[in-house]
Amino acid sequence: MLSFLGCDNGTTGNIGVIAPSETLYFPMPVKKELNYTKQKQFLHRVDVEKLFGWMKALKETNSEGCFCLVERPMINPQRWKPSMSAIRCLEATLIVLELLKIPFQYIDSKQWQKELLPKGLKKDELKKASLDIGKRLFPQIDWTKFKDADGLLIAEWGQRKGWGMEHLKYEGDLEISSYPRFVEGELEKKNG
Repeated sequence: MLSFLGCDNGTTGNIGVIAPSETLYFPMPVKKELNYTKQKQFLHRVDVEKLFGWMKALKETNSEGCFCLVERPMINPQRWKPSMSAIRCLEATLIVLELLKIPFQYIDSKQWQKELLPKGLKKDELKKASLDIGKRLFPQIDWTKFKDADGLLIAEWGQRKGWGMEHLKYEGDLEISSYPRFVEGELEKKNG
């Protein structure tokens, strides 16, 4: 069975894994360092070495393969610092996925929220609803460190939708740079 990874993008995000033998949930590994501006400021960055090591171990222990759903980052010119942080985090995550040749797909938060969270929630109610549903669906997780279950719910949504199944036969067979062209060519053959 394919392992599904759900990546709630950002330095305060989480990664959920639904694998055949286990369900895991962990915060995005980050490190704090001095910013590159003239004034003393700190920023949080993805700890790429930790993320790479963890994802490599996950991939090696799941012979059926992995597929990752990555939530699109929030980009808003009025919120410059959070937007830049989200973009940095996304780029670091993508580099790790590409180096490990783990197939991935972007999704919007509304896609999984529409099906897994109750309708009519206001923005400030989404995190609580996510946590409540995560606790109910995944009681084996120690929820004391988490404010929401977004990463696990993304993975759950991907599994329910069957995302990634069509990618299994291609994983590891091609270089990352040729992967999109190959898939497009296959789609053209099927539709042609």
